[in-house]
Amino acid sequence: MRLFVYHTPELTPPDSVPDCAIAIDVLRATTTIATALNAGAEAVQVFSDMEKLMLFSEEWQPDLRLRAGERGGAKVTGCDLGNSPLDCTPERVQGRRLFISTTNGTRALQRVQESPVVLAAALINRQAAVQYLLDRQPENVWLLGSGWEGSFSLEDTVCAGAIASALADKANVDMGNDEVFGAIALYRQWQDNLLELFHHASHGQRLLRLDCLEDLKYCAQTDILDVLPIQREAGVLVKNT
Repeated sequence: MRLFVYHTPELTPPDSVPDCAIAIDVLRATTTIATALNAGAEAVQVFSDMEKLMLFSEEWQPDLRLRAGERGGAKVTGCDLGNSPLDCTPERVQGRRLFISTTNGTRALQRVQESPVVLAAALINRQAAVQYLLDRQPENVWLLGSGWEGSFSLEDTVCAGAIASALADKANVDMGNDEVFGAIALYRQWQDNLLELFHHASHGQRLLRLDCLEDLKYCAQTDILDVLPIQREAGVLVKNT
């Protein structure tokens, strides 16, 4: 297995996809997607464009859909939800499809949607992603951070490092680029203080200004969910079974 870490979609090799792509947006899209599926959502469909989200979701019965939109960390007007995983309770999402568009995470998922296997990972389901890779042993794997509007983000890179570190401890892994080593080093330095790291991260600070401390606390937890979102068709994620 050969691992590559890319900090943002813009840094991936053009005109290329891996055997397995893992999109990461810890704060908060992939955390929210995993939480929604764990709470019983039928599927999560991702969009980079809000107009397309509204158009496609019109085809679904109102009681079988939820529209989740976030820009700049805040909820988009006219949506049922923003991008907080804490809103994805079983009472709210059970049996419904979540149509979601966020500032960064949905862009990362769309960048790799042509890959044979597309997964969504965060710290909360890190071990589920690791186990999938250990079981399936894909040849080339991208750990793709979402970043923030094209720039590096601490939280996505530390999650990539958490996945890579666990794999390196359990399997023969070829480090495909220097970013893998950097991500592992970041994780091993901060693994016991992830919430503190999020307080240093620029997007963590942005969310704190929006009174989202509880979101940061939730997103900083590791290995609390077994669910692994996997792409069933382009842009549509379901629970891996």
